[in-house]
Amino acid sequence: MNDPNELARAVCAAIFRGDGLKAREIAKGLDLDHQTVNSILYSSPLMKELCWQDRDYRWHGIMRQSPDHTGLQEFAAWFGTAEEFLGQSEELWLETLREGCRNIGRSLSDARGLTHSFLDCRQQIVALFADLRKMLGESCLRWQLAFELRLKRSRHVRIYADVLVITENRVFSLEFKMKKEPVPEEVEQAAKYVPYLEILFGPRYEIIPVLVLTGAQELFSFVPIGKRDRVLPVCSGDMIFNVFDEYLGFLN
Repeated sequence: MNDPNELARAVCAAIFRGDGLKAREIAKGLDLDHQTVNSILYSSPLMKELCWQDRDYRWHGIMRQSPDHTGLQEFAAWFGTAEEFLGQSEELWLETLREGCRNIGRSLSDARGLTHSFLDCRQQIVALFADLRKMLGESCLRWQLAFELRLKRSRHVRIYADVLVITENRVFSLEFKMKKEPVPEEVEQAAKYVPYLEILFGPRYEIIPVLVLTGAQELFSFVPIGKRDRVLPVCSGDMIFNVFDEYLGFLN
């Protein structure tokens, strides 16, 4: 690991896995020298954004890499299980989401446009779980959902995720756009938070970014991310289920 960004992500991820680690413990666990780790701890934007140090000089992450994802609810406008989401009326869910947006500093200035966007997003997720329950039964109701995840403490690190669907070992990061065709800039936007989400959730989770175009119909394809070899699934709202099947394979 010679890339400074890669080193910083490795140190940050180690902190998230631990329960209060000192610099020497981090260095030992990653087989790095103490000086390198100290330099990262006190200069990396990731540390300033995602980690904090207590009075005993132990480092902690803003959330824990645990099955219940402790701390995630502090950065999402709405967080809970799929069962809890489906059990709320549209009116109550929207009211809770708006209050959550205010708590995390998410602007609600375009109230009319945002309400339409929020309700459109809710409709897509409700339809997705109607399909999932037909194939997987009630087990998918234990999955967790995070709407409007926002991490924006400074200009260095910004994580904006419209909806996270958290399964047993995968996190689908759904970026919703009211478009008919993918735009390269929005494809990159959907993909760029993956390294940070990998830190938040840890190595047991595969992070899958998805661009959902609610203005399209019967669309499901993979498009390149910039000029790199990686690709990203793009789908219309009525085809989100197919993306999940691509990675979970329940139709097989």
